[in-house]
Amino acid sequence: MNGGNIRNLTLPMPEAFQGYYEDIATYAIPLERQPKDTGLKPKVTFGNLKSAVIENEAKAISRDEKGVFRSSYPCWIQYEYTAPVTCGNVEIILGGNNYQAHRLKVLASDDGRNFRTVKQLVPARQGWQNTDFQSTHALPPTTARYFRFEWTPEGSEPGSEDLDAAKWKPNLKINDIVLHTAPRIHQWEGKAGLVWRVASATTSAEVSDAACVQPDELMNLPLYQGRLTARLPEGKWRILRMGHTATGHVNATAGGGKGLECDKFSATAVQKQFSNWFAQVFQKTDEALARRVLKYMHVDSWECGSQNWSDNFASEFRKRRGYDLMPYLPLLAGIPMESAARSEQVLRDVRTTIGELVTDVFYTILADCARRYDCQFSAECVAPTMVSDGLMHYQKVDRPMGEFWLNSPTHDKPNDMLDAVSGAHIYGKNIIQAEGFTEIRGVWDEDPAMLKPLLDRNYALGINKLFFHVYTHNPWMDRRPGMTLDGIGLFFQRDQTWWEEGKAFVNYITRCQTLLQYGHPVADIAVFTGEEMPRRAILPERLVSMLPGIYGAERVESERVRLANVGQPTRVRPVGVTHSANMADPEDWVNPMRGYAYDSFNKDALLRLAKAENGRMVLPGGASYKVLVLPGARPMNPDNLPLSAEAQAKVDELRAAGVVIPQLPYTADDFSAFGLERDVVLPADVAYTHRSGEEYEIYFVANQADSLRTITASFRVNGRTPQLWDAVTGSIARLAQWKEAEGRTEVTLSLPAQGSIFVVFPKEASEAPLEQTEREPVALSVSEWTVTFPSVRKSVTRPLLFDWSQEEDEKIRYYSGHAIYKGVFRWKNEKEGRIILRLGKVANVATVRVNSITCGTAWTAPYEVDITDALRNGSNVIEVDVVNTWANTLRGADQDKAPFEGIWTNAKFRLPGDELLPAGWLGPMEVYRLK
Repeated sequence: MNGGNIRNLTLPMPEAFQGYYEDIATYAIPLERQPKDTGLKPKVTFGNLKSAVIENEAKAISRDEKGVFRSSYPCWIQYEYTAPVTCGNVEIILGGNNYQAHRLKVLASDDGRNFRTVKQLVPARQGWQNTDFQSTHALPPTTARYFRFEWTPEGSEPGSEDLDAAKWKPNLKINDIVLHTAPRIHQWEGKAGLVWRVASATTSAEVSDAACVQPDELMNLPLYQGRLTARLPEGKWRILRMGHTATGHVNATAGGGKGLECDKFSATAVQKQFSNWFAQVFQKTDEALARRVLKYMHVDSWECGSQNWSDNFASEFRKRRGYDLMPYLPLLAGIPMESAARSEQVLRDVRTTIGELVTDVFYTILADCARRYDCQFSAECVAPTMVSDGLMHYQKVDRPMGEFWLNSPTHDKPNDMLDAVSGAHIYGKNIIQAEGFTEIRGVWDEDPAMLKPLLDRNYALGINKLFFHVYTHNPWMDRRPGMTLDGIGLFFQRDQTWWEEGKAFVNYITRCQTLLQYGHPVADIAVFTGEEMPRRAILPERLVSMLPGIYGAERVESERVRLANVGQPTRVRPVGVTHSANMADPEDWVNPMRGYAYDSFNKDALLRLAKAENGRMVLPGGASYKVLVLPGARPMNPDNLPLSAEAQAKVDELRAAGVVIPQLPYTADDFSAFGLERDVVLPADVAYTHRSGEEYEIYFVANQADSLRTITASFRVNGRTPQLWDAVTGSIARLAQWKEAEGRTEVTLSLPAQGSIFVVFPKEASEAPLEQTEREPVALSVSEWTVTFPSVRKSVTRPLLFDWSQEEDEKIRYYSGHAIYKGVFRWKNEKEGRIILRLGKVANVATVRVNSITCGTAWTAPYEVDITDALRNGSNVIEVDVVNTWANTLRGADQDKAPFEGIWTNAKFRLPGDELLPAGWLGPMEVYRLK
């Protein structure tokens, strides 16, 4: 509007979600700083690039009646204007998440024939919940009649947790491309904290100082009930009304308590949510009883977007950052102020304040509330949804928690796991939990043996307490498998076929976690997460280029190939889910630093907790690091921000005290030049973790290969006698083959397929029995087997073990559940030694009874049990109770061939194809005497 007197001018009200809106401030900005967009409507044309090889015309570029562009092949979109227009930024409008839409090459032309490149757009790093706001890409101001946007999938990244949309098949889908004249901060939506994103800084070529609003040009105007009365100086002005409303996110799983998410920056709001939800358990029941039985309060993974304002935000900003935000408030609308560099600095301060308030208000209040009711507080990750330091909130939590997924690469959360593990380590939290085996499309083939290597890998990563996902209430007693979370999650509940046998798996878990909660973790390397915001733990693949010697030449080359992503290969996993084949799968990053373990640590730990002792950086919770890595530029820190003065001073202090801070890239094979040998030397595909305490050094070693392996392992321990603690059987034995060499202990380990063992070094030698490595075959024969299928009331008798999924009788072929193999053999005990029955191949779990005495459950390789104490001279009866998965029965039910009544589930996903899974005890049966 023009300058002059303004009286009772009603201004348009910004967005008001569910009618809620409050004004913050109203400003007048010189129009020359924020000129209007062109009123001209472009002529829009499009086509595929000449280089495109189009195999399916239906997937060539098209535009539907709603204006949405789609293409699976390289293409261009062109805007033609009747007169030159100036473009300072482009806003990409999407209807969902599309990584490729942010990879357009922008070109300009004056005549429609000769085009010049303006900019190659680069997507911001982004999480899975990235659709709350669109994205604005700043451009060098360009005046032209023609603007062309070219796209090709070549050069696409393979996808990751901080570039979630890149995981999917490389197709282009754009609702609209809007050209703006007025300058905007590059990717301002993320930088203003509206959504979790990280992008490179706005350059002076994109936004010059002359294009920025200067603080002394900004007029703060009075506004009363939405009406403006003011006098503006002469000239043209743009009026900016700024306020705040709810984010629109709701607590979707709260049932009768469903409503808007609370204000995470308001102590009053957080307290109200707690008091009217969790605390009601204590107020509406016997409080004394509730305090005895309800011992934990949990905040699950953050799935409610970000937040960048509250009534107290401006005052908190001033208190924490030392200056007033209000003169810079238009930055939260993307309007550049003072300079591009100053704008970026202020917006980073905004995000830093957001991250601090999440911890200092939301998590602090909840922690205090939990303690008030004698509860421990557990919580999952904040990233990659809420703008935050992904580690810092764990200082307020008793039990940090991450999550890992089963057979679901697109949804797996390795960065969540590292956030929880590193957050726990740096803040001294011993119990590290994980939501485990979450699955996007369960197909009913899951069994404990399938779960074990995934669990072992995450134990090696650092967790030591598992939460199964998921036990769903099945309200019916006559429908099986019954109710699920629509197929999401491991089916871990009473109607699982192997529910009873699962106790053996749970016993394994209990033994592992007992040992993994002992002492404190050993990690020698600390990796600084930097000062960009948001930030989180650093994934191992992000450090390869910085520590190439530690990772080794083979890893450096494989990572180069993976990141090149030539041809953008895809795969299908699980059934029906097509995605990038070059994602960094966690199973490929077992023991990535080849015997060194690392933690990520944040600025809070550096400045507030870290100190130097004996040439190591130590933290109050017991963490101790010899090497401190200061990463360079990486996807989550694209501008390689220099350390702040306070961080640099602390780093210099640590370096002077003897902490090793290597120059990057570090090309030496190890850190032995600094007196730091590898903690353990193991072959590839063998995971490990190390716990240290006053009485024991405990190493967990897990074979991730699906084959028997005999390996030599070297541990950074000497002067102690190693023992093997087997969490599958609960046995303890002294190692038969080991030696000390060059200050280390070398042991020979025989690990079954996907087997694991604890190698324990007691401070004081104990009287554990010697490991029995020699096995003598023993002849034991059963002439025939009677196999009973209780659920269909059928029995068959066979001379040999067999796969019942190959039977002609459909009641047996499609059978899922328990079948009892019964046979008779004769035995005469002639020698000393434990007798071991090895079952061979089992589909899927078997419990062995000899003479009605239960000898054990075989659920993982080598599928063997000790039958010694049940044997008697003469005739013996053996029963092997075998249970398979639900897969075959559900396949039969889908074909109207259900073997028994009551088969029903709401889970709709199945294994691909029509083949049945092997079922039963397939053998061969072998018997050994230990020597």
